[in-house]
Amino acid sequence: MNISFKSISIIFIIIISLIISSQTYTKSKETLIIQSTTSTRDSGFYDYILPIFKKKFNIEVYVVAVGTGLAIKNAMNCNADILITHATELEKKFIDEGYGIIRNDLMYNDFVIIGPKTDPAKIISSESAIDAFQKIFNNKSSFISRADDSGTNISERKVWSLALIKENDFNLDWYLESGQGMGQTLNIAVAKNAYTYTDRATWIRFKNKQNHRILYQNDPLLFNQYGIVNINPEKCPNINQKGATKLHQWLISDQGQRFISEFRLNNTQLFIPNYNK
Repeated sequence: MNISFKSISIIFIIIISLIISSQTYTKSKETLIIQSTTSTRDSGFYDYILPIFKKKFNIEVYVVAVGTGLAIKNAMNCNADILITHATELEKKFIDEGYGIIRNDLMYNDFVIIGPKTDPAKIISSESAIDAFQKIFNNKSSFISRADDSGTNISERKVWSLALIKENDFNLDWYLESGQGMGQTLNIAVAKNAYTYTDRATWIRFKNKQNHRILYQNDPLLFNQYGIVNINPEKCPNINQKGATKLHQWLISDQGQRFISEFRLNNTQLFIPNYNK
């Protein structure tokens, strides 16, 4: 069989090109899964921050947005490479039980109580978030709870507890459980002319406000801390630990924190970075 040198050269070039293309494709296929609270998704945070990360590190990031409680359970089952949630006590417990190895404060905002502008329970004049919840309870005004063990729901239940209102005091005539994320819960609250408890960022982003308003805010009790947690590779050996570490370290770096601070909607800052070196 007579094969010319030119033909061999062409075949060699094709083979090298295929190898390079294969390596490039493999590199671009590095992926990362975040188990996350819904509020960071519903606020548009990931749509803003993840393309910046991908451009810098060439890692494709997928977000599974559920309530914080479920996000942590999913991570315990190794269905994630990293956690971004907002329930500090649960995150620390996750580490104490050996499922996580590193946790840092990432950013914060706050919770607000929203309701119809008619404000039937007159919570706008409340002295505290506890007082606002007591007024809603005493008036039996419609209230929509996420009831999904999310960070938001955990915080809401804490306020009810401090208001000395127990779960068996709730009546389904006025207290309804959505079992949904924040965006869906806001839609239900608007449709039913009800109050609800939400993180500020999701409310700012929410487009279906209609006649609903923020009626109570700026109570220290409503502080909303977000944390980032690396998962223990000894528990979950198949995770992308290197990719997770890159995301974690970048988000808490000066550059990452600056990008977080620059995330705005309608000229309003949605999250305040607060990684403490």
